[in-house]
This record gives sequence, C-alpha cells and structure tokens, in this order.
Amino acid sequence: MRILHTMLRVGDLQRSIQFYTDVMGMTLLRQSENTEYKYTLAFVGYAEETEQAVLELTYNWGTDHYALGDAYGHIAIEVDDIHATCENIRQQGGQITREPGPVKGGTTVIAFVRDPDNYSIELIEKKGAGKGLG
Repeated sequence: MRILHTMLRVGDLQRSIQFYTDVMGMTLLRQSENTEYKYTLAFVGYAEETEQAVLELTYNWGTDHYALGDAYGHIAIEVDDIHATCENIRQQGGQITREPGPVKGGTTVIAFVRDPDNYSIELIEKKGAGKGLG
C-alpha cells in the first residue's frame, strides 16, 4: 500500500494550478471535468502518480471558497535549500507565513507558506526531513 494523493477543495482552479506549478514548482499531471456532477479535478505533483503521492485539486463549480475548519494542519514538502526556496516563492508572489528557522523544541529547519485558498504548506529542509524535531 501507499498514499496516492491528498485532495484539496479550491475556489479558483486556474489560480490554484498556477500557484502549485509556477510558485511551488509542481507539474500539472492531468485534468478532467465531470459535467453531470459539476466539478473539475486537476492533479499536480513533483513526479508521476505512479512514483509518488500528488495533490488532487477539486473545483466544485460555483463554489469560490471553503471554511477550512480547525482539524486541517498542513502539507509538508521537502526542499534542498529552504532559504532559496522561500525567496523564490516570494518572488513568484507567494506568501511566507513563517520564516525559515528551527522547529520549536528542535533543530530541523522549517518554514510555512499559504496557498491561494489559505491552505498551509510546511517546507522542511532536506537534511532534516524525516528526523522529527532533529
């Protein structure tokens, strides 16, 4: 077994595709519409779905925002150079909500960014990824 994807409901599909491809560096892998049930799906990721987990962006026609609730935490993405990644995100118009630095109570270097629908994305520097608090 393996994790295939995480689904996020988005209010503007093209805006979200642009963010995840241009700002976060993912590739649009596939997109499909369901006219009967009025939704569109777009799958984005850093590799093909056969190789690693991806994001499914779901746009329900006519819905432009969602209440995120308090159970959602974040998506985590490993990066080689967290400072360069944050600078690139800023230059592309992305919003850094926590500057790079060690996780509270540890040494693993993390940062946070928000997507256009206000979903939180944690960036974890590669040398500390998978080590918990470090």
